[in-house]
Amino acid sequence: MKKLLILASAAVAVIATPAMAAGEGRVEGRGALGWGGGSEDFFAGVAAGYDIDLGETAFVGPEVSYDTNFDGADLVNLGGRLGAKVGEKGKLYIAAGYEVNDIEEINAGVGYQHSFNDKVFGKVEYRRYFLNGTDLNAAGVGIGVKF
Repeated sequence: MKKLLILASAAVAVIATPAMAAGEGRVEGRGALGWGGGSEDFFAGVAAGYDIDLGETAFVGPEVSYDTNFDGADLVNLGGRLGAKVGEKGKLYIAAGYEVNDIEEINAGVGYQHSFNDKVFGKVEYRRYFLNGTDLNAAGVGIGVKF
């Protein structure tokens, strides 16, 4: 219940952000392969965020995500991203976050988001999770809608 409350609160904050600044909201479905510490696992989930324009060439914004794997591990991440607009349809960014559930670790990564049209985008992303003693990696893809 605590995880659900945290996720719901963060989602409300992300969705309410458009009232404060000009930019672009997004919601996505995603999947990733995680590896490290001698094991591999597939994760799937959802994320929501809002990119605030920093002029014509840059953006920054909050993001909240929920991912799970087939073993029942639930990951709730609060974070953000900072990046550069690449051409008219691309965004190259760095991302960082903090897992707020049982694992409680920080993570950082890089990604690229490409708009297919005014509403639909795809993305690829790499994240590194800094755990106590064992670092984990994740490479993933996502598809989503902008509003």
